[in-house]
Amino acid sequence: MTFSYKIFITSLVLVTVSGCTLIPGSHFEGIDSGDQTRNLEQDLDNVNIQIIDVSLIAQQKKLRNNPKPLSSHAGVDTSDYQYKLGVGDVLTIGVWDHPELTIPAAVQRTAEFDGFRVQQDGTITYAYAPNVPAAGKTVKQLHKALVERLSRVIEKPQVDIKVVGFRSQKTYITGEVTQPGVYPVTENPLTLIDALNQAGGLSESADWRTVTFTRGDTTEVIQLDQFYAEGDISQNRLLQDGDIVHVNRNDTQKVFVLGDVKKAGTVMLNRYGLNLAEALSDSGGLNENTADANGIFVLRKSNYQQTGILANVYQLHAKNIASLVLAEQFELQPHDIVYVTTAPLARWNRVISLLLPSVASLDNVDGLSN
Repeated sequence: MTFSYKIFITSLVLVTVSGCTLIPGSHFEGIDSGDQTRNLEQDLDNVNIQIIDVSLIAQQKKLRNNPKPLSSHAGVDTSDYQYKLGVGDVLTIGVWDHPELTIPAAVQRTAEFDGFRVQQDGTITYAYAPNVPAAGKTVKQLHKALVERLSRVIEKPQVDIKVVGFRSQKTYITGEVTQPGVYPVTENPLTLIDALNQAGGLSESADWRTVTFTRGDTTEVIQLDQFYAEGDISQNRLLQDGDIVHVNRNDTQKVFVLGDVKKAGTVMLNRYGLNLAEALSDSGGLNENTADANGIFVLRKSNYQQTGILANVYQLHAKNIASLVLAEQFELQPHDIVYVTTAPLARWNRVISLLLPSVASLDNVDGLSN
């Protein structure tokens, strides 16, 4: 943990302590949820406060599309894909009814060992057809060129060409995968999803939300969770020579659970997400003697420039048994702050006001800690 990150955690702890000592051990009973929301909003500018209820859960589910079964080629057009030969590729070439032009198979030698390699100048040399340009051509185009050359000495040559060694084009799969390494581009289209599968899939510590895809001087973030969970096929890519796919660690995929819980701290999000009930459970649950079950808040940073809202604040009334179901369905996002208060309603807005600067600075802290 870096020095900057320690300062951030310390500030959250101080806020928690100050929030709990405003009016210790106090609880507000029987207050209408609408009144609670209005009272909070009176003193908090640029904050959107919502009660976690059935309608809010329904809105969240509506934003998430139903999972769709997807193939590894979803989102990319492979209908016109044709592999183009390059320097280092190895070919086998045979001519029907002309065994003298075909290298016989050997027990202890592979087809790649005996094959014809595309030379540094981009050509191959075959019997009666020296220095035939091959690099940059498809197998079909090379076939046509060879037939034209061999037709000078053989009547209607029946030529068979296969690529037995794909050596010219490579992609790189790095980071949190089971088998990071160099993977060839072949005659079968290779998508980003294909490559990750060939690398054994993502490790337990992989961050599904921030896989980076680099081509040349351009790097973009691929959100695999949107591909798998929401069917967003725009996240897939058809890979080319030199492409780099890097899977980051999930170190920054966490939420902060503070306030009147048994074990305040951070809770990591895994590839399947994290709901509010799980976060509270991982923190040991609420302190039964002092925590206000109606004072469970989730603070989430908003895009202020687009919305004019600094943060979204969600409140759960956990005294109602039905709230357990709501907590299980309320999905948390990275950098959410879950705060459980002991202070009465009149002081909750002060606690939230103290936490807002921490919500706004979370992205900057991650940038310093990486």
